[in-house]
Order: sequence, then structure tokens, then C-alpha cells
Amino acid sequence: MSRNAFRPPFDQLPATLPIFPLPNVVVMPGCQLPLNVFEPRYLNMVFDALGAERMIGIVQPEGEARSGKPQPLYRVGTAGRISLFQETEDGRLLIMLSGVCRFVTGEEIPSTRGYRRMMVDWNPFREDYQQTEVDAGLREELLQSLRDYFEHHRLEADWELLARLETWELLDRLVAGLPIAVAERQMLVETVSLKQRLRRLNALLQCESLPASSVISVRPQ
Repeated sequence: MSRNAFRPPFDQLPATLPIFPLPNVVVMPGCQLPLNVFEPRYLNMVFDALGAERMIGIVQPEGEARSGKPQPLYRVGTAGRISLFQETEDGRLLIMLSGVCRFVTGEEIPSTRGYRRMMVDWNPFREDYQQTEVDAGLREELLQSLRDYFEHHRLEADWELLARLETWELLDRLVAGLPIAVAERQMLVETVSLKQRLRRLNALLQCESLPASSVISVRPQ
């Protein structure tokens, strides 16, 4: 993975993160996520982050919020570093998060600023800081599955641009951008190795490209 000059060293990642729960939204390491922030509690979060490590944890909610209880979250998310921000005249903040590293959430820390903060464990995802090579054959298989998927769903893509991306960037842009279910996206976020993530996404694309006639229906006799 290409290294951003402002990306903190792995052993200097913070022990806690402010958490921004977003349904069906992820940012993978090395990728970027633009956000439009307007709720007072999340404006607090951004300003606090700008005064500290500039980092925010993006985590998908796992279910609906219940009265009097915090909304349940998936245990794995990704930290993004605020690399750009702009104030608007109507009181919003437009920010760009650059993905840094995935983490496992731990104990929640009481907060007086409206947003949630949690202890985090980076160690399971140390590989996010390592250069990883993937066999060219696996990459080509993924691209073919992607072409079949786009044709099946009548989607368009800039294939020249996709062909120029490094394998990790191609894969993780797809993890964040494809129109897939929350649970499927989360499965890919939680898959540690690049190679295994590529295999799982490839299998998912192939499954989603099957014609309806190939789906087996079982009826009770």
C-alpha cells in the first residue's frame, strides 16, 4: 500500500477513537471518504478530532437503536484521518477522511460531547501497514467477475481507470463502493488479508451475477 506522509506510524495510533456510526458506509485503508457533517454532536466530534489526532472511527451499525440504549455496532471499523475540511455558511462541515487502519472496538468511554468514544485494538489489522502482493491471475479473475457483475446489473464503469489502480486500491474501492448489503460489506471489512478479501469479493460478485434460472428453489413435498 502506498504510504501517506501524514499517516501516523502503527505504534503511535491512539488507544481511543471518536466513533461515527454510518449505515452501509465504510472507508478502507488508503482510500478516501467525503462526509457532510451537520448534526451538533458530530460537529463537536470533528472539531475535537481536529484539535487532537485528526482521526475518526467509521463503524457500521449492526441493528436499530433501542430506547435508552446505545445503537449496537459491528465490532470492526476503520479509522480515517481528516485530511481536508471546509466550513459552509449554513453551519456544516465538509470533510475528507483518508483511511488509515482497521480496528476492533472495545470498551465504550463516557462522553459529554454527544458523540461516542471507544477503546480500540489495532493489532489484528497490522497488515494494513504492510505491502502485500497478489497473484496477477487473481486480479484478472476479479476484473472478469466485475465485468460480469456490471453487465448483469446494467452498470457502467471506467475500465481504463480500474485497470490502472493497484490491486489493493481496486479491491478496497470496490469494498466501499459496490451496491452490496451491509452484512456482506462488513464481512469484507473484517477480512484481514488482502488475498482472502479478494477471494471473498470475487465469490460474492460471481454469486450476484448468476442468472435467475440458475437459482435452485426447494419446495416441501
